[in-house]
Amino acid sequence: MTTTRDTYIQQLIVLLEDFTQDWDHEFEGRMNAETRLLGDLGFESIDIIQLVVAIEEDISKKKVPFDKLLMKDGRYVDDLTIGGIADFLIAFV
Repeated sequence: MTTTRDTYIQQLIVLLEDFTQDWDHEFEGRMNAETRLLGDLGFESIDIIQLVVAIEEDISKKKVPFDKLLMKDGRYVDDLTIGGIADFLIAFV
């Protein structure tokens, strides 16, 4: 069975809502595919590492090559969206 993009987005939103429930951030409204981890939710690098571990444990259930998501042309990406992470999971899970 192939997991759809919408299913991954919903799983990620649930995970991120749990992650950020006690955070003091400026983000208002509902998370969606365009929500950015750094720009909207106030993630820091350690938060991304913790999120990667949580995704592997709760969503993918296996080791995923997250370096391909986090780096482009040898440099770290500026930000990630929930939809971008979902697209990545479709390609690699």
